[in-house]
Amino acid sequence: MNETKPRARLLALIGPGILVAATGVGAGDLSAGAFTGSLYGLTVLWAVLAGATLKFSLNEGLARWQLATGKTILEGCLDHFGKLFGWLFLAYLLAWTFMTSAALMSACGVVSHAICPLFATPAQDKIFWGCLHSLAAIVLILVGGYRVFERVMSACIGLMFVTVVGTAILSRPDLTDFFRGVFFPVIPDWRGEGLEWTIALLGGVGGTLTIVCYGYWIREEGRVSLNTLRVCRIDLATGYFMTALFGMAMVILGSQTELPLGSSASTIVLLANQLEEIVGRWGTLARWLFLVGAWGAVASSLLGVWQCVPYLFADLYESLKASYQERKPHPVQTASWPYRIYLLLMGSVPMFALMYDFKTLLKFTAMCGALVIPGLALVLLTLGSQQKLIGRDHRNPWWSTALLSIGLLLFVYAAVLSISRQFR
Repeated sequence: MNETKPRARLLALIGPGILVAATGVGAGDLSAGAFTGSLYGLTVLWAVLAGATLKFSLNEGLARWQLATGKTILEGCLDHFGKLFGWLFLAYLLAWTFMTSAALMSACGVVSHAICPLFATPAQDKIFWGCLHSLAAIVLILVGGYRVFERVMSACIGLMFVTVVGTAILSRPDLTDFFRGVFFPVIPDWRGEGLEWTIALLGGVGGTLTIVCYGYWIREEGRVSLNTLRVCRIDLATGYFMTALFGMAMVILGSQTELPLGSSASTIVLLANQLEEIVGRWGTLARWLFLVGAWGAVASSLLGVWQCVPYLFADLYESLKASYQERKPHPVQTASWPYRIYLLLMGSVPMFALMYDFKTLLKFTAMCGALVIPGLALVLLTLGSQQKLIGRDHRNPWWSTALLSIGLLLFVYAAVLSISRQFR
C-alpha cells in the first residue's frame, strides 16, 4: 500500500503530460523522423528539440489561459470570435476526425500485421486489426473511464520508451555526430528540399489537434486554479522531453537506413526489417523490440485520440447550444451523450475507409493537421495578450510571446509546405 500511493501521486503530477506524449507520437511522427534522418543524418536532431520546445509553449499558454479564466480555449474562442467560429470549427472537426481515425486504424492494422499476420493478405489483416483496435479502445474508454485510460497510456509510453530508445542505442550511433546535431543547428541542403524536411520535422513533433485536449485532462486531475500552473509546466516539460527522445531515436534509426517515401505505417515496417542488418548480432531482437515499440506508439495514439477528441465535440455542442450572452464555463462530462455518441461514431464510421486505398485521404489528413498549430498559436497570441480577458498578471510572458511568434511563423511555413507537397 505504501508503494502504491507514491506511484499514484507521481501519475497525478505528470499524468496529463504523459498523455500528451503518448497521444502526440504516432505513426506519422515516427516515420517523418526516420525518413528525415535517412535523408540528412543526425544534423537535424536539433529540430526535434526545437519542435518539442515550441509545442511546450503552445500547451503552457493553453493551460495558463484555462486556469486564469476557468474556460477552455474553445469556450474562449467562441466568446471572442462568435458562433461563426464554432460552426466553422465543427466542420473542421468532423473532417479531421474521419480522416485521422481512418489513418490511425490503418496504421494499427499495418503494424499489427507485421507482428502477427493472421489472414491471407495484408489488406485483410489491416482491416481486422484496425477494427479490433478501434473497438477495444471504445470499450476501454466507456467501461474503464479516465483512470484506467491514464494507466494504460502510461504503460504504453513506458513500452515505447524502452523499446524505441533502446533500439536506437543498440544501433550504436556515432556520438560525435549526435552531439553536433543537437548543439549545432544546421539546415542541410537549405536551398533544396532540406529546408522543407527540417521545418516539417520541427512542426510534426508532438501532435496537432490533440494538443487542445490537454485542458480537459488537467480538469480530470482537478487542476482548476493558477496555483497548479507550476505543476502543469513540470508536467508538460516531462511529456515533451519524452516526445523529443522518441523523435531523436527515430532520426538516429533512420540515419542508418535508406528509406523510400511512402505511407507512415509502411515506412515503420520497412525500417524494422532493415534493423536486422543494421544491428548485426542483435538484429532480430532489435527488429522485434522496434515493432513492439512502434505498435505501442500507434495503439496509444489511437486510444488517446478516441478518448480526447469527443471532449472537443461535447464542449462545442454545449457552447453552441447556449446563447452567446448566457454561455458559462461548463465542465465536459465523459458520461454525457454528446461525448459517447461522438466516440462511437468516430470509432465505427471510418472503418469503411479501411477497405480502400485512401492515399488521397491521407493527403487531406496531412493538410488538416498542418493548419491546427499555426491557428492555435495565433489564438493564444491574441487571447493570451489581452488584459481584460486573462488579467494583467497572467498575460503571455515575454518568453511565451517570443516562442509563440516564432512557432507561428515556422508552422505557417510548414503548413504551406505540407499543403503544397500534397498537390505535387
